[in-house]
Amino acid sequence: FPKAMAPFKESTLIADGIKKIKDHLDYVHITVGYKGATLASHVIEIGVSTVFNTEGKGNAWWLFNTPMKYLDEPIFVLTCDNVVELNFSELNNDYIDKGSPPCMVVPVKPVEGLGGDYIFHENNKIKQLTRDKKSDLYCSGIQILNPHTINTKVSSCEKFYQVWNQLINMKQLYCSSVMPKKWYAVDNLAQLHAINQDG
Repeated sequence: FPKAMAPFKESTLIADGIKKIKDHLDYVHITVGYKGATLASHVIEIGVSTVFNTEGKGNAWWLFNTPMKYLDEPIFVLTCDNVVELNFSELNNDYIDKGSPPCMVVPVKPVEGLGGDYIFHENNKIKQLTRDKKSDLYCSGIQILNPHTINTKVSSCEKFYQVWNQLINMKQLYCSSVMPKKWYAVDNLAQLHAINQDG
């Protein structure tokens, strides 16, 4: 089964995430890749608004190649392998306070054993994302972005890393001052089992 459908809290990883989101947001749009039909069926039962098939594409492909590209308002982007508690209104206010940039990533404190991109910034304007040196902030993959604005500023690409680097070059990628109350990225089933044990 797809990782998103791994068992979690008497449900699945993605169902738990969607349940938390639906308490705060009116519309939930999902991209599906590996075993997309199985995952699409699962999330439709939960009541998501739209499912986009992105099999074989990069994680940002949908931003340039689906009707979402015309949406001229901020949206939250989350990954299915995050176990997270977010304060959506605080994050939204922080995004507005920072001038509603094309994209604002949500940082977290680095977690031992998880590889990824470290954030270097000045006054929340990101100067560098890198795996070559460590900082006290880690890029979670959670972000608030405006699809229409990104499409007017960024060349079409398939991966968020490419989107972020283009915005860094324009000095228009920000990191939030608000961090999740709880965050963990699940790389494998052993990690998920450990989280299930902790409750």
